[in-house]
Amino acid sequence: MTTNTQSTHTPLMLAEPDNFLEGFPHEVFSELRANNPVCWSEWSGGSGFWSLTTYEDVGFAGSNPKIFSSASENGGHRIFEEQLSGVASTGINNDTPVGAPFISRDAPLQTEQRVPVMRSVSSTRLKDMSQRIRQRVQRLLDTAMESTHIEWVEQVSAPIPIKTLAELMDMPADMEGKLYEWTNALIGEDDPGFRQSPEYMNQVTTEIAEYFVGLRNQRMDSDRSDVVTMLSKDRSGKEVPVEDFIANIFLVLVGGNETTRNSISGGMVAFAQHPEQWELLKQHPELIPNAVNEIVRWVSPVMHMRRTLMEDYTLHGVTLRKGDKVLLWYPCANRDESVWSDPHRFDISRDIIKHRGFGAGAHICVGSRLAELQIGIFLEELIARCDHFQIDGEVTRIRSNFICGIKSLPLRLTWK
Repeated sequence: MTTNTQSTHTPLMLAEPDNFLEGFPHEVFSELRANNPVCWSEWSGGSGFWSLTTYEDVGFAGSNPKIFSSASENGGHRIFEEQLSGVASTGINNDTPVGAPFISRDAPLQTEQRVPVMRSVSSTRLKDMSQRIRQRVQRLLDTAMESTHIEWVEQVSAPIPIKTLAELMDMPADMEGKLYEWTNALIGEDDPGFRQSPEYMNQVTTEIAEYFVGLRNQRMDSDRSDVVTMLSKDRSGKEVPVEDFIANIFLVLVGGNETTRNSISGGMVAFAQHPEQWELLKQHPELIPNAVNEIVRWVSPVMHMRRTLMEDYTLHGVTLRKGDKVLLWYPCANRDESVWSDPHRFDISRDIIKHRGFGAGAHICVGSRLAELQIGIFLEELIARCDHFQIDGEVTRIRSNFICGIKSLPLRLTWK
């Protein structure tokens, strides 16, 4: 490991989950971005890693898999070693045979398994879904209007993407509770409230595998366009191995929920902390596309992805060696002063610039347009109903170095 240059060391262990309990530590990362943009950190959970902190470097690494690999056999897309953990999406060993999701593949296999999912969230499909998403958001907000004090995550932020995910997977409404439990468990690897024990996770992953393999078997030879059916075969129509199918289901459960859920929750916190921006949005609803972009930039719901060096490579005078682990810090890249003026200001009137909140390159979030659609519809419906809101209690966050997530968001609202 190339750790002999003192200036490349960080002052703390960057990936410790407790560092993020109050939100992403932008002050620390901003200093690193300015003075130590490629830096080494130890990690209590395994081998140390390099951090990339600038917009340009994060984009470059995310777009060059021949140098920066996310393949499971090289370590995978998570900070832990996926081949050793046994379950790429959960980070633990269990008895359920789970392969590698397409996010933990490099081309061409990554493309073969990703394309069917892209088809299930095509522009035509999203146009067809938009009215149903709107109706669900309207019902949720109409129910919320029965009270002036709301636990926002439980009543609004979480149900919106869960209901959309159920539609994408063509699951009955009575499974939405299970979807909520499963997705919480999958992303809560460092949060004892979500991931209670290894035995509990064995139970969850077994439930997920049995349920979705059952759906796969029922739908394998159909012409359906739901995500479960689409994940069963690759782009050429060849059957995807069942262990990879299960891994991709884990990926969709997390990706189809957490980005939207935590962008909505984090966006509400941002508006509550910057009420002048809420007033601006109410007066100028045409700014909603800008607001969606700014919310995702500001929140950056996925904090990092991991890559592994396939050859020696030098950045900012620091030589990273073949086999080294690299973390791409998206929230840090999204506050890069070379890209955004006054990046620590929440401003929905900014010109739309391509943020790193959905990643970069071939692994950019496959559901990004669906997430944007849901957030945009939510904002349209909220400004039609809500005059003002404020945080009214303690905001609690998921204990995680991976997901910038909010568990509880008590709000007091003044409805129109």
